[in-house]
Amino acid sequence: MHASPNDAPVTRAACADPGSEVGPGCDPANELAFRRSLRASHARRASAALRRRRTLRGRRSLLGAAAGLVMLSAGALASTAGEGTATNGLSRQTIKAAQSELGVAADGIAGPQTRKATRRFQRNNQLEVDGILGPQTLRALGVVVRERAAQKPAGEAPPALEQIAQCESGGDPTATSADGLYRGKYQFSRQTWRTVGGQGDPAAAPEAEQDRRAAKLLRRSGTTPWPNCA
Repeated sequence: MHASPNDAPVTRAACADPGSEVGPGCDPANELAFRRSLRASHARRASAALRRRRTLRGRRSLLGAAAGLVMLSAGALASTAGEGTATNGLSRQTIKAAQSELGVAADGIAGPQTRKATRRFQRNNQLEVDGILGPQTLRALGVVVRERAAQKPAGEAPPALEQIAQCESGGDPTATSADGLYRGKYQFSRQTWRTVGGQGDPAAAPEAEQDRRAAKLLRRSGTTPWPNCA
């Protein structure tokens, strides 16, 4: 005699199956406890997965912020290094003087425009083209005398200029000729003074500036402007 499906024993698995109906032999209390345990387990796994996702997002954010800080620091270091190389430890006053000779805005900051003008000047004067206001470039611009003047007593200039100054004016930055046409330490005419970048009265200009303008004129024209003192 065969047993009917309704006579088959109900197993724990069948009772635990959420889709099954509670049949004879199932314990409703045990089934309820099992389902509660199952839901709690699912909730724990979901909560753990959510925490992992949050942790990963937090780490990615920290890594992104750290990478940004590294890039900013590198940019700042590169900018500082570039500026230090271009200015070469020069004072703002000296940089302004060089910029004036280069024909760029005299703001005392050796930025990209100044470095570009410096390279152009170096190429035109057969100097090393590095965009740096180094000693040779400053000397060619006529600024080196001004830099030295801050470290030496007023009126001290390179030997060739000292000889010319002594001959022309006895070394007096305020000297003027009897007719008033020639003025200052190197007896500039106002026209010649303007051709080397001077403004106003040469005899009223600081001695360091007169030295610098005279050095520029000497490089450009030799001793021709001072025929009686060559």
